[in-house]
Amino acid sequence: MAELDDIIHQPLRLKIMAALNALPQPTGLEFARLKKLTGATDGNLGAHIETLAKAGYVSVEKAFVGKKPQTTVTATAVGRGAFARHVATLQEIIAGKQV
Repeated sequence: MAELDDIIHQPLRLKIMAALNALPQPTGLEFARLKKLTGATDGNLGAHIETLAKAGYVSVEKAFVGKKPQTTVTATAVGRGAFARHVATLQEIIAGKQV
């Protein structure tokens, strides 16, 4: 029986991973766009992105566009695999295949 991924299962991290996995690889999202999509605060979003990055599920690229800092978050291959397994487990639970 497959288990839910504790790192992804947290609601905000699930939203982050869902948003990133909806994009073709290796496309990422800017921090401001992720903030808008998730409704998170800067600090909360940053902390959850850090947790995902430490797990190897996302990569974070920091750059400057003009004089403005820009942070882009991209799902890694490891993160995409973990997300796919997590979603499959959720689908099994919904279908009543797990108790």
